[in-house]
Amino acid sequence: MSQEPSARGQDGRRSRRAALMRARYAGGRPNDEAKAIHRRYAAGPLPRLVPIAAVLDVPGRVSGATIHVPLVIVPYRVHWYLVSMLGAQANWVRNVEAADGDAVLLHGRRRPVHLVEVPVPRRAPIIRRYLLVAWGARPHMSVTWRTPLRDVAAVAADYPVFRVDRRRGPAWG
Repeated sequence: MSQEPSARGQDGRRSRRAALMRARYAGGRPNDEAKAIHRRYAAGPLPRLVPIAAVLDVPGRVSGATIHVPLVIVPYRVHWYLVSMLGAQANWVRNVEAADGDAVLLHGRRRPVHLVEVPVPRRAPIIRRYLLVAWGARPHMSVTWRTPLRDVAAVAADYPVFRVDRRRGPAWG
């Protein structure tokens, strides 16, 4: 019985932390704190050193300026994948669609890539793998890495998944 209050305290801290993380993306867009975290992440060594860390550079669909988005790469079978924890209305997803899938990925080095949207029926195992490695995404998604695959498949349409393919030729502008 003495462990019950501490377990409750730990759960309370977790739920407060999850609420703070969700607040950074209220309305599906990063607030100033999240933008500052993104800038530090993109400028730091993580995308060059950590196997799952990456920065996606994609032209803005309105401004045309390069947008830098920190993301987690999901290695699954023989491909890399990117998952949108905020759904289809995430700014980077809309920018990728406007750029016809062409972008630049900083992962160890800069590489031109072409992102191909994965069909909804094939997303569930990739989303579950994503939740296993992308701890920061967990508070934003309605399923967990422990959720049965059939339940993940039921919400897979809510979370776009892109396969990362190599792109030949020069990067855009």
